[in-house]
Amino acid sequence: MTAQATILVTGVAGFIGGAVAEQLLARGDRVIGLDNLNSYYDPALKRARLERLEALAPPGAFRFHHLDLVDSEGVAALFAAERPARVLHLAAQAGVRHSIDNPSLYIQSNLVGFGSILEACRHGAVEHLVYASSSSIYGGNRHMPFSEQDPVNHPVSLYAATKKANELMAHTYSHLYGLPATGLRFFTVYGPWGRPDMAPMLFAKAILAGEPIRVFNHGRMERDFTYIDDIVEGVIRCLDKPATADPGFDPLHPNPATAAAPHRIFNIGNAQPVPLLQFIALLEQALGRPAIMDLQPMQPGDVPATAADTTALAAWVGFRPSTPIEAGIERFAAWFKEFHGT
Repeated sequence: MTAQATILVTGVAGFIGGAVAEQLLARGDRVIGLDNLNSYYDPALKRARLERLEALAPPGAFRFHHLDLVDSEGVAALFAAERPARVLHLAAQAGVRHSIDNPSLYIQSNLVGFGSILEACRHGAVEHLVYASSSSIYGGNRHMPFSEQDPVNHPVSLYAATKKANELMAHTYSHLYGLPATGLRFFTVYGPWGRPDMAPMLFAKAILAGEPIRVFNHGRMERDFTYIDDIVEGVIRCLDKPATADPGFDPLHPNPATAAAPHRIFNIGNAQPVPLLQFIALLEQALGRPAIMDLQPMQPGDVPATAADTTALAAWVGFRPSTPIEAGIERFAAWFKEFHGT
């Protein structure tokens, strides 16, 4: 990547967006950030991430746009003004359980909003679009570890269905308009500056307050917890390598993860699933407090286990996560106590 390349990061005030933007700025890129700063969780944390980026960025290297992706004309105007060479699309309405009660939010943000990004990339001659998919896309699949070769025809939440739709939409734009696009199926990401609606933040807050934590499926859960620094490295490696058509693509025996168009799909995770009760025990140790566990049944839209097969991403960009769960939780717990003054 040439120094001072202009890269648009949507969802820049989010957990992954802020972390990737920080590293892009550190290596000399110009970052255009876009976020609607919605109230799905406390916007104060989003603003704190933005303040951190503004403090770290060299003069003129970071510009933020407060914009909703559903505003297709606003998105088109932003692309025309900023002319990004590459786009990292992370903005979305997140949350599996929230999608059950608020489906219209997901249809607007994750489908209509993604359509705005695809159109802007098409007309803006963007060199490469990297977009967020999710491990949730595997739905009812119980073949472990999850492979990009597995069918993803049985989503168990609307959130997962919108992510599958994003992959299909991106492939279509790659096929029709030659837009290089890479979809990344993220597995449970954790670490400093994380999302407060996810288990690590919810658990840490409750443990330090002496309050119960809700543990679903009576603790019989496994997640492929992936530390944020590893995710950032993998995302940037993908940004730097635009998707290409698979020269060996066989339409009689199609590969679900590649295409005759410049479109690729990869899992990005730690490839080492951790039992939820082990994760809680490590968090207790790092925080120096015991957890009070409220064991509950499985929730609608949830799955008992996730595990990533990352061999394809390793072959494509050399991705190899290097943060053991013990080290990641220690770093997260130290940040949490410092950030919240506990």
